[in-house]
Parts: sequence; C-alpha cells; structure tokens
Amino acid sequence: MASGVERVLGERRATADAVVEAPAPLQPIDLTDDATVTQVLDLAERVGEVVLASGTAVTDTTDQVEFIASTYGLSQCDIDVTYNSIRISADRGPTLPPASTMRVVRQRSLDFTRLAAADRLTRRIRRELVPPEEALAALDEITSAPHPYNRWIATFGWALMAAAVALLLNGGLLIAALSFATTTLIDRTNRRLNRRGLPFFFQHMVGGMIAALPAVLVSSYFSHLHLDPALIIAAGIAVLLAGLQLVGAVEDAITGAPITAAARMLEVVMMTGGIIAGITLTLRAAELLNLTVPSVDMAPGRDLTNWPMKLLAGALTSLAFALACYAEKRALAAAAFSGAAATIFYLLVQQAGFGPIVSSGAAATVVGLAGGLLARRALTPPLVVAVAGITPLLPGLRVYRGLYALLNDEQLIGINQLFSAFAVGCALAAGVTLGEWIARDLRRPRIVKRFGSIRRPRMSSQ
Repeated sequence: MASGVERVLGERRATADAVVEAPAPLQPIDLTDDATVTQVLDLAERVGEVVLASGTAVTDTTDQVEFIASTYGLSQCDIDVTYNSIRISADRGPTLPPASTMRVVRQRSLDFTRLAAADRLTRRIRRELVPPEEALAALDEITSAPHPYNRWIATFGWALMAAAVALLLNGGLLIAALSFATTTLIDRTNRRLNRRGLPFFFQHMVGGMIAALPAVLVSSYFSHLHLDPALIIAAGIAVLLAGLQLVGAVEDAITGAPITAAARMLEVVMMTGGIIAGITLTLRAAELLNLTVPSVDMAPGRDLTNWPMKLLAGALTSLAFALACYAEKRALAAAAFSGAAATIFYLLVQQAGFGPIVSSGAAATVVGLAGGLLARRALTPPLVVAVAGITPLLPGLRVYRGLYALLNDEQLIGINQLFSAFAVGCALAAGVTLGEWIARDLRRPRIVKRFGSIRRPRMSSQ
C-alpha cells in the first residue's frame, strides 16, 4: 500500500518544489537486467532534458533526475548536469558493473506547458510506480505534442510584452502601439529565419535592426509628436533578451554549477552582441541617408509616478511572457500576480532610497515567495511563476547598455553598467532562491508533520 506521503502528493499533484525523500520502491526493478536499467536511466535523462531545456537550474534538474532514478531502485547515482548534457552513473552493487549513460540537450524551448506536464509525469511515476516502458510512452506523448496555442498567440504574447514594457518605462500609448507592431514584425521574421536554420546570433542581429528602424523613422519624420524613440528600442531589446538566462546563469554560479553558469553567461553576451550589431548597422545606415539618429542611451526612470499604470504594465509584462512561452491558462493569473508584486515592491524599495540592486533583490524575494506558494495552487512548477515574475525588472537592459558603451569607446560607463548588470543578476538570483526557501519553510511544519523530512537540493558535481 502506498504511504501517506505519496497518497497526499498524488491528490494534490504537488509540484517539484516539494520533493520528498524517496522511500524504498514498492517494486524495484531487477538491477541485473541491463535492458530495464537502461530504460530507467533513459527515462530519467529525458525528463531532465525537458526541464533543463526550459531553463531550470542545474541543482533542480539534478534533483528531478535523481527523484525518478531512485523511484525504481537506482538510489546510488552520480549525476552530472552541464549546460547541454546530462550524465548518469548508477551503482548496482558490488557484484555488478555500474550502468552509465549520457544525453545531449540539442534544443532549448521555452514551453512551460511541456515543463508542467513532465513535472506531473514525475509525480505520477512516484505515486503509481509506472512501469518504465509506460512512462517512456507517456513522455513521448509530452515531447511530441504540439504547442497548446497557435504560434500567432505566442507572437501576440511577445508583442503585448513589448507594449507593456514601453508603458513600464514611462512611454505613452503611441509608443506602446509602435512597440507592439515592431515586436510582431521581429517575431514573425525571426520565426521564418529560424525555420531556415539561421544561427540565433544573426536572428538577434536582424531583431536589433528591426527594433531600431521605427526609432529612426520617428526621429526623422515625426519629431513634432515629442516621442522618445529610445523606448521603442528598449522594448524590443527587452523582448529579445527575455528568454536568455542572465538570472539563471548567476543562480547556477551561486548554487555550485560554474560550468553551466559560464556557458549561460556567454550566451547572454553573444546574443546581446548580435542585438547591438543590428542596432548599430541601422543607425549607421540612417547617418548615410542623412536621417536623424535617435539616442539609445537608455536610463529609464523607475519611480512611483503613475504607479497604477506601472502596476498594470508589470502584470501584463509577466502575463504576456508566460503566454508567449506557452504556459497553461491556469498559470497566467499566477504569473500576472507575481509580475505586479515584483513591480510594486521594486518601486517602493527604490522610493525608500535604496538603489537598483537592493530593489531588485527585494522584488525577486517576493517573486520567489509567490512562486513557491502560488505554483501549488496553479498546479505548475515554481520556475514558471518565478521567471515570468522577474521579467518586468528588465535585467537584460543593463547588459545591453554596458556592451553598447564599450563598443562606443565609453569604457568606464560600459564596465560600470556590466558590473551593475552582474550585481543585479546576483540580487535577482539570490532573491528568488531566498523567496523559494521561505515558501518551503512556511510549509515545512505542515509537510513534516504529514509527510516526513524534506530533501534539500543536492549540489551539482561540477
């Protein structure tokens, strides 16, 4: 008979933030059967591939892989997760050689519905002890299923996010409308280029060119409207950098995964460099055509001016990001609440006299807490709520400003902005981690009383 822990977890469909210690499996596999052991390791690695491809941190991915392997009796496993690979070595006892396998993560896709489905499959495996072949078939259905929304819905999500970012940065409705149209063009163009196999660096370059073009046209022909064209570029940059793992890179560095942290940080730098190249090419072409070149020195004012609009914009930014990443409908409200909370806490802490680093950390702590508490009600992994929640804080803009300054012979400003970007990334990662810990700690008396001890995340072997 299943234990009370498993029965309650099954009824509530708890998410991956409350992994409990694995009891002895009810029907452990035959460790002498190489085929069955290979099936279990393949299942664990493929689930790990889904969560890692969605931006999950190394330690959480390791926990997920270990959770599945231990369910079938492979409790003594050495697991090594890096940026694009998962390796498992399972100890089968003193009389059998260890079983080892490796899987390379070739594609990364921000599909939060697939992430949530893989998480529910993990819970079902523990609750029902699903045979490995049946679990693999279920995972095949998850990974081969089409996106839950039409691609035009995802495009609408990215465009809505750009419009919300423009409002968040004190832009008016006209700037928001221009940002919406510009981002729609960027997304549809990059989708076509992606189908043709163009590397992401050049896709971001094209995105930067498209983002800068409306700014040039507004400066040259519609200057009488007194619009700030830099906000159009800022909104486009925020969307292009939204899926990159600046905060994830810092979180991996904090939790002891330096190899993956370095790889993710390099990805952020390279993709930002592509955006800068595209913007620079457009501005240089405008100069040759004797058009007015807008300033791109973005230092957006983040204060409590018109705070109801900014609160709404923060909620829309997070909701739109979750929608663009194919989050389940029930997760959208949780993402919007998290974004609104992050926005208002950031503005309040900054209004109290603290700088952007402390303000970002305080807002991220609220996001992590919301992710830990709301995700259980929304039946979705906390990562979805946390990643969407920090989106209105716009961590990628500082990386852009730093690299842009360096490429324009403003070394002091560039280095200052890059260090500031790293510090903000540290504050965001630390805040989210602390908030999730607080959420677990708030639930611990109830969980320990009913379920037993909680397993703490295991450090990566990197």
